[in-house]
Amino acid sequence: MDIRKVKKLIELLEASDIAEIEIKEGEESVRISRGSSSVQPQAVTYQMPQAAAPAPAAAPAAGASTPSATPAASANAVKSPMVGTFYSSPSPSSPPFVEVGKHVKAGDVICIVEAMKMMNQIEADHAGIVEAILVQDGEPVEFDQPLIVIA
Repeated sequence: MDIRKVKKLIELLEASDIAEIEIKEGEESVRISRGSSSVQPQAVTYQMPQAAAPAPAAAPAAGASTPSATPAASANAVKSPMVGTFYSSPSPSSPPFVEVGKHVKAGDVICIVEAMKMMNQIEADHAGIVEAILVQDGEPVEFDQPLIVIA
């Protein structure tokens, strides 16, 4: 594991209230803890406030989306499980995992969200046809932000 990644993890740990973090990358792993024996590690859960639901990024200029279509789109949308960077393909030279109009099955990989240099494959949670891709390749995404609409 790259020493720069370890240093970045230490900085993130110091800047947060987290007592311990463990990262596995292939066969390598690193565990970093604050080292205080009197502090018990606690589970940390992050949630977006309900009132601040993120809007779909960069709506198409053609004006295809209507206010009545937004709730239905978000109900069928696969949402980001974490904060990170959206990638539509496994590498810049590869074709995208999905395109509008493509049929997907539950469990198919539809995109990648990179978080802390870890590439996390995001799978379709239900079968259907891809109606819209709401995020551009390389764009930052927030937790629970709709990424792809599958109807």
